[in-house]
This record gives sequence, C-alpha cells and structure tokens, in this order.
Amino acid sequence: MNIMYTPSGLSDKEQCLKEYAPLVKRIAHHLMARLPSSVAVDDIIQAGMMGLLEAAGRYDELRGAQFETYAAQRIRGSMLDELRQADWMPRSLRRDMRRIEAAMSKLQQHLGRLPNETEIARELDMPLTEYQQMLFESRGAQLVYYEDFHEEGDEDFFDRFEFDSDSDPLAMLQDEGFRNALIKAIDNLPERERMLMGMHYEQEMNLREIGEVMGVSESRVCQLHSQAVARLRVLLKGH
Repeated sequence: MNIMYTPSGLSDKEQCLKEYAPLVKRIAHHLMARLPSSVAVDDIIQAGMMGLLEAAGRYDELRGAQFETYAAQRIRGSMLDELRQADWMPRSLRRDMRRIEAAMSKLQQHLGRLPNETEIARELDMPLTEYQQMLFESRGAQLVYYEDFHEEGDEDFFDRFEFDSDSDPLAMLQDEGFRNALIKAIDNLPERERMLMGMHYEQEMNLREIGEVMGVSESRVCQLHSQAVARLRVLLKGH
C-alpha cells in the first residue's frame, strides 16, 4: 500500500479510507453474526469507518506495528463503543438464553448426554419452529456476560472460578484454566456445531460462507450458533 506517513499520522486519509474500507466491512459482518437482527450493519460500518479515520490520525510508524493491525483494533473498538451506547443487547434476549440453558442443563442431567433440538423444544413446552425462532432472535448470545459477575439476584454463572470484585469477562477468557475448559467444551459439542464454531472463530468465516459450506441457510447457521453458545455455557457451568 503506497500511503505516506508523517509524524502526525497518515498523510492521505481519503486514500486510507478507500483502501481499508473492505477491512471495516469484514470486521462489521463478522461482528454482526453475534448481534441481534435489530442491529443495522450500516450503523456498525459507519462506526468502524470513524475508528479507521481515528487510527489514520494517530498512527505512528515508530510504534512498530503494521497499520492494518493497529487500525483493526481501533475499528473494533469504535464498533463496540457504538453498540454499548445503543444498548443493543436487550435483557429479554438474555432471559430467553437463560431459559434455553436451564432446559439444556436439566435434560443433560436426565439423559446423560447433550439433548437435541426436539428434546429442548419439548422441555420448553413449545413447537420446534418456535424454539428455532428464539435461537435466531438470540443471535447476540455471548459466552460470558458482565451480568454473570455483577447482576444481583442471579447465581453467578462461573462460580467455580474465583476472581476479585473488579473481574470481567475479558479477565475470565484470559484465565488459562478457563481456556482449557472452553477447549474441552467445544470438543464435546455435536459435530456440526463444533465445525461451525471452528469456521466462525478460527477461520473467521461469516454466516453466509458457513452456510454455503454446510449446505444450510444463513438463518439456520445463526440458530446453530446461538445453540452452540448456550451449550458451551451449560458445559462450562458444569465444569
């Protein structure tokens, strides 16, 4: 890339925005796979472009990092800031996921194995299609929520791990014991969900690309992703 650098940053910010716009879009679409359908991808991309512009103004070659690496961090940071300000994760979504997790946990103890979709839907006393719609709408499901640490009235999710009062999901995900438990939990997922998690988080494929590989629709991949996250939360809680 032939963009000149100065002590104050990139000299041609317009050229920078043009050349790195695909990076912004790639990060946005990867992030969208974990967000509710109510979030507009254009809003995320706009926030990412602002992050890219900020990176162009602050970047200094003397940092020793490639600009793309630095820019990607700033782009993701701007997108996450936008999401936090927009309060994109409604509490009703987390309640739905907790219902699914509770049903999975109960069935797993009773059956001695991971339950399938039909069994989970039956435990929730709803048609399979309604359960699958709940999974789709819960596409913002996360492995760890801040509420797992700080929400009063609910049992702490990962109570086996002892962290101080300032702990947060990032601290937990960086814990070696937790990482090892997570790897083991992923290995225990049903094959299709295990493949999906690998393609999405290791190969950074988006839902459409994963759907093409698996021979299913993008919405079906979204359902399976939410279900896999719920399974991981149950498996890790048991750990």
